Amino acid sequence: MNKWIELLKNNDIIGIKKYLKEGADVNEANDTGESVLASSLRHGCDFELIMLLVDSGADIYDFDEEGVSIFDMAVTYNNIEMVKYLISKGIDVNATTRRSRFTPLMAAACYGRLEIAKLLLESGADKNAVDAKGISVTDFARKTNKKSILLLLDYDESAPKNTNYAR
Repeated sequence: MNKWIELLKNNDIIGIKKYLKEGADVNEANDTGESVLASSLRHGCDFELIMLLVDSGADIYDFDEEGVSIFDMAVTYNNIEMVKYLISKGIDVNATTRRSRFTPLMAAACYGRLEIAKLLLESGADKNAVDAKGISVTDFARKTNKKSILLLLDYDESAPKNTNYAR
């Protein structure tokens, strides 16, 4: 995996093409289960490079040992092109493979990914979903003070049920 990380950190599409020709496993993963494709998102690689990995057989439905999916990674690392691509491939915007039931919309709320949150909502994301502890998308946005997300969720701070929550 070290060779992959080196190539991804440098956004080296030519090096990756060569490495693939040499027989590199595009679905290799590190010891926590993070795949090459997930690492490409973490390292902020260009969409062209990411699509080279996908076209070379990288599994877009993969997830690591914690249940963090490629879709989650695209949301977390603010790769709206990849989010759009995965939605076009039929990814369920409400599905989660995490034991915590933390959804992609919750991730968008926590990280303040406004454009991705809009896209997820337009694609049918459930803004009323709660995780395994009963924490909602709105709760995550409030806890992380993401005001733009709260506006998107039509949050009314003066509603009686919202006046006791820490701001």
